[in-house]
Amino acid sequence: MAYDKFNILTSSAVPLSIENVDTDQIIPARFLKATERKGFGDNLFRDWRYNPDNSPKRDFVLNDPTYSGKILVGGKNFGSGSSREHAAWAVYDYGFRCVVSSFFADIFRNNCLNIGVLPVQVSTAFSEKIFSAIASDPNTELEINLPEQTITLKSTGESESFDINSYKKDNMLNGFDDIDYLVKMKSEIEDFATTRPF
Repeated sequence: MAYDKFNILTSSAVPLSIENVDTDQIIPARFLKATERKGFGDNLFRDWRYNPDNSPKRDFVLNDPTYSGKILVGGKNFGSGSSREHAAWAVYDYGFRCVVSSFFADIFRNNCLNIGVLPVQVSTAFSEKIFSAIASDPNTELEINLPEQTITLKSTGESESFDINSYKKDNMLNGFDDIDYLVKMKSEIEDFATTRPF
């Protein structure tokens, strides 16, 4: 299995209300040397999290113990910039299983779906409600229901639907990456191959 199955996630959230967060901020280029998906979480938002002497910046949200959870709530146009898949790896390796935003860069969205991070796009109005609720109560929980394709603000019961490609949805529900999906179909592929001329 490539990653954890995703079904229904109920969690508090970490608010990052910065717009146009690009992949170089998510994981700076100098940390792209590794080829495995492990270890990138240590450098998620590295230049925003740490001073040049490696001491934590106290005013950055990931360094604030007030906020925690498996959901990252980002500002509009999250994941813009270069196509590096390491940005999605860093988000996953840090422990986030869902990113919520009112708009995602397409490549970042697809990179997330390929490795088990669910990108949930909401309306601007609903995004503002989420940020406001978390500001009022950092323990505010969101429910991300992948089978029903809904996101719910638990404190008010307000909910929105979100879109996801049916193939990617099925993979996330099963914890599959593209290779796992093909392996699952191995017998069908072999049967099909027997009907083809050599």
